[in-house]
Amino acid sequence: MSDPLSRRYVAPVTMEQLPTDAVRVSGKPSNLWRDAWYDLRRRPLFWISLAFVALLLLMAVWPTLFTQVPPNNQCLLENSNKGPTGDHILGFTFQGCDVFSRIVHGASTSLSVGLLSTIIGSGIGWIMGTIAGYYGGWVDSLLSRIGDMFFSIPYILAAVVVMTVFEKYRNVFTLSLAIGGFAWAATARVVRAEVMRVRQAEFITASKAVGRSKFSTLMAHVVPNAIAPLIVLGTLALAGGIVAESTLAFLGVGLGTETMSWGADISRAQSTLRVAPMSLIYPSIALTTAVLSFVVLGELLRDAMDPKARATR
Repeated sequence: MSDPLSRRYVAPVTMEQLPTDAVRVSGKPSNLWRDAWYDLRRRPLFWISLAFVALLLLMAVWPTLFTQVPPNNQCLLENSNKGPTGDHILGFTFQGCDVFSRIVHGASTSLSVGLLSTIIGSGIGWIMGTIAGYYGGWVDSLLSRIGDMFFSIPYILAAVVVMTVFEKYRNVFTLSLAIGGFAWAATARVVRAEVMRVRQAEFITASKAVGRSKFSTLMAHVVPNAIAPLIVLGTLALAGGIVAESTLAFLGVGLGTETMSWGADISRAQSTLRVAPMSLIYPSIALTTAVLSFVVLGELLRDAMDPKARATR
């Protein structure tokens, strides 16, 4: 007879128990972009802001889809400051132009300047921040001091000076260059900090250990892993570019009187604010809606790409 104390219970092993701790190799691995998309698509505010952005793009690319009334060719003084009619749903300006038509056609100017200035500013900021953050040393010190000089100059004030000096060359490219050429310093600071974080990762060390050059490692590993903040900053910079264009047009140093612009319409309507306030309010609402849509979209993107922020919700 065996000793009861020497007995040991062994749990039976069945086929149903084996997959409990098994690794599921068929599942898709998680990454920053997939997690961000999964977070964004569940937020109604993301779809609302995206719908307004899509509407703005459609107005800029295809204005005749919204109105068939020319913004300038049918301006009659007999319609000055008149209210809405059948084909003119928002009424007329002081010059007798259709308010709704000018708002629709003004979206093209604001979006063109905003996009081009964002491309210029983000491009310069990305290059300067990437080089400064990755190579460090005297290169970082030199580029950082250059960035500090541009950061200390208000880009709207600098754009006013540029557009005043180059008054004969007022076009979309000149205005975008005046805005983006002085607004890149903030982007460079964020990109520099992100590159400095990424370059300390183990896969960067491994890339150098296998014999890759610094430039090859930068383009193959550092840039793809540090580009996420640039996308977020791009949406916020686009909103800033639209505001800057409208501000310069309001001050009379924009693209000129012949170009459709929300800022120019607001500037003209301020003299008739008491007798016809809606000709000022309508373009102001369009400008506010466009800027707010890009700002909200940028904030949601930044929130979705931050794992810590997602974890706290």
